[in-house]
Amino acid sequence: MLDKNGIAQRIAQELEDGYYVNLGIGIPTLVANYVPDGISVEFQSENGILGMGPFPTEDQVDADLINAGKQTITALPGASFFDSAMSFGMIRGQHVQMTVLGAMELSQDGDIANWKIPGKMVKGMGGAMDLVASAENIIVAMMHTNKAGESKLLEKCSLPLTGVRCVRKVVTNLGVLDIKDGAFHLRELAPGISVDEIKNATAGKLIVDGDIPTMKLA
Repeated sequence: MLDKNGIAQRIAQELEDGYYVNLGIGIPTLVANYVPDGISVEFQSENGILGMGPFPTEDQVDADLINAGKQTITALPGASFFDSAMSFGMIRGQHVQMTVLGAMELSQDGDIANWKIPGKMVKGMGGAMDLVASAENIIVAMMHTNKAGESKLLEKCSLPLTGVRCVRKVVTNLGVLDIKDGAFHLRELAPGISVDEIKNATAGKLIVDGDIPTMKLA
């Protein structure tokens, strides 16, 4: 199965030249480390940055340069910095072509729950609700099961929703699945993972049509 970096590497294959992309907190931030050669992508962070680069090496760390998750980042040549009002104007104005988010739960209808952590105090959903309400191309990066081995791909989410019927693709440590017509459609398997393992780890409706290829990671 994939680790978090493997999930990010596979999602990076969905990037297209000229895209403006918002990366959510957690696994999505790693996508900036795997931009394919030959394409130019502008990564946006809702705390007011356009032009984020990969994570810094030890000698590149600048404590004043952080993303929305308070992680230190790099800025590419030509990067710009602005206030939150401008940042959310970009998001709400649908100027971001792709959003990559983490999730605690995902339903077979494309509902996402990604801000309430059971048993923990949280400050709220941050910019996630704006992102899911405004973006047309939302990809979720997540582990297929929780720490107890229970599926996070469900018929219905049990946690409070961030967005309804908004997610169309999810990349997990086990595979790539499209979400349409009220079901998860298996498209690719992670290296070393079988279709049966996906079936056993998916609580929601799962469609497996024909031979499923193993994903290719550059």
